[in-house]
Amino acid sequence: MLRTSLLSEDFTLPVLTQTAITKCRQIGGLDDRYIPPLIWGKSGHIQTALYGKMGRVRSPHPYGHRKFITMSDGATSTFDLFEPLAEHCVGDDITMVICPGIANHSEKQYIRTFVDYAQKNGYRCAVLNHLGALPNIELTSPRMFTYGCTWEFGAMVNYIKKTYPQTQLVVVGFSLGGNIVCKYLGETQANQEKVLCCVSVCQGYSALRAQETFMQWDQCRRFYNFLMADNMKKIILSHRQALFGDHVKKPQSLEDTDLSRLYTATSLMQIDDNVMRKFHGYSSLKEYYEEESCMRYLHRIYVPLMLVNAADDPLVHESLLTIPKSLSEKRENVMFVLPLHGGHLGFFEGSVLFPEPLTWMDKLVVEYANAICQWERNKSQCSDTEQVEADLE
Repeated sequence: MLRTSLLSEDFTLPVLTQTAITKCRQIGGLDDRYIPPLIWGKSGHIQTALYGKMGRVRSPHPYGHRKFITMSDGATSTFDLFEPLAEHCVGDDITMVICPGIANHSEKQYIRTFVDYAQKNGYRCAVLNHLGALPNIELTSPRMFTYGCTWEFGAMVNYIKKTYPQTQLVVVGFSLGGNIVCKYLGETQANQEKVLCCVSVCQGYSALRAQETFMQWDQCRRFYNFLMADNMKKIILSHRQALFGDHVKKPQSLEDTDLSRLYTATSLMQIDDNVMRKFHGYSSLKEYYEEESCMRYLHRIYVPLMLVNAADDPLVHESLLTIPKSLSEKRENVMFVLPLHGGHLGFFEGSVLFPEPLTWMDKLVVEYANAICQWERNKSQCSDTEQVEADLE
């Protein structure tokens, strides 16, 4: 179906089939190179810092409806639903189900920018709000989002399938969300029903292998680790009554002393070991990372899968990129995209100094989805034609 591809040069997008190439170019620009801004765009740190601090520039404000789902354990999951603003290029009803990065939600600027662009290209968008990430939504159970828990994402997908039985799905995950969506698809074959394709952007694939690199000062990863841990602490502590209150029926392994350790934690690994793994009863950090990482599920994904990373991403060590590289060499449905620049969820474009509102990443995901939709439409038309010819004979 898809040609395997690894790109370590400044990037020309890989191909699907010769027919798809033509269709993709008719859609527009799927083989465009990523050209970073001249002065600062080749710095992965600046790209990452701009994403982390600003998200995007001049971000739009798409209008959506917030949906609430009560989970079996009493947790209240939320997602935002955005209807398409134009007809899709193949005329079908297609929904993008989107899982944001760590502690992110639909109100983040990079998500708003992507959703707005997808809407204008004819996609309905459903964006998961990670459990505990929205400051105005209280936790209703002693649990919040974790590295690989797919329960809330699965509930959102099931809602979309039930509410829009005619729709087909494009699955998109950013950073931690990429781990969640790939794990979700690989957990059971049924989760891939009605899924046209999946795109994962800037994930690390294996938390177990990443934990050692995240404690290294190379590429300032230890500093990024500290910043993300500090943000996670603030989110957890904002829900301290729901998670640690006296009236709360906490997991048996979660103790009051864990709250004290949380205050002094300086890394995500310490937070995961003292708090996050205990939400799901894992006996050790090693077990938690092994079970919650998508690496052990990737080979079970059979739909078209595009894995996108940047070679200068300061959060994802180069050793982790052997995972998607090896997978793409073995599986025809997998495409690995690796431009030299882009940082972590940056991929800003712009001629010299000021970045454009829309990033190369936004355009890449939508154009890849368009190409897959065209490919599926052409395949369906060919099958119909063959059936008619067979009936005439």
